[in-house]
Amino acid sequence: MTIELILDGKRTALEILPGQNLLQALRGASRFSVKLGCETGDCGSCTVLLDGEPVNSCVVAAARAAGRSVTTLEGLLGDPLMQRLQRELVDKGAVQCGYCSPGMLISLYALLKQDEAPTDRDVREALSGNLCRCTGYVKPVEAALAVAATLGGAS
Repeated sequence: MTIELILDGKRTALEILPGQNLLQALRGASRFSVKLGCETGDCGSCTVLLDGEPVNSCVVAAARAAGRSVTTLEGLLGDPLMQRLQRELVDKGAVQCGYCSPGMLISLYALLKQDEAPTDRDVREALSGNLCRCTGYVKPVEAALAVAATLGGAS
């Protein structure tokens, strides 16, 4: 079955199998920032933006993306906000193994697009669906707040 969608800003046709999840379809389309983790929607390593909202692509049927916009980390690499987030995560030492980083970046990006002045609690809530076993959450929160401070302030 073929579905058409906007993938990382470009109209795209994807060949999918019945019952295939969005994670599998995206990896089949060479979007390798979308990581295979738990396959139950618990770890956040497969987070993408579906019509601008963060979702765990492992629990979304690929067919549900038909006619919609899907944005992966690959689609945001040239975005100035994403570049600032990436730089701050590295500068703050918030990246170790890197497996959770794409999902965290997508979640933080979505938060900062909606709220340029999030609180510590807002950032922690945005990251609540992303599991990290290496760095924990203090450094990613610090990185997001540092970026927010350059956008319009954060508390």
